[in-house]
Amino acid sequence: MRFPLLAVGTLVLLSCAPATAETIDVYDNHGGRVADYNARWAGLAARGVSVRIVGPCQSACTVLLGHIPRNRICVTPKASFGFHLARLPAATETLRRAYASDITGWINRHGGLTNTFIWLRAPEIYRYFKKC
Repeated sequence: MRFPLLAVGTLVLLSCAPATAETIDVYDNHGGRVADYNARWAGLAARGVSVRIVGPCQSACTVLLGHIPRNRICVTPKASFGFHLARLPAATETLRRAYASDITGWINRHGGLTNTFIWLRAPEIYRYFKKC
């Protein structure tokens, strides 16, 4: 009689264990349509994913910064964010709204959004994001 009770108790304990969140690795991501990336990151954020930046995240990829809380983003030594103007003004505005004020400040101190990429890399990236 003890075994079935023990098994039920174990199942109850296991069902109370916290679920581990999914982690998405971002590497060699050159971007694309801002609207597509915006929708993708919104959906992933709703699922509670964490993000590990392990290589370049450039252009539209950077819109993830507006969806994934910073405490769920970590960066490796090869991580980088590449910022530039989008092709369409509305897409550029979507990007601008995605960036927190400290990231916007960094962008502005490095010439602002232009047609040329500016790169946030190690070691400077560690001022804004935790190491993985």
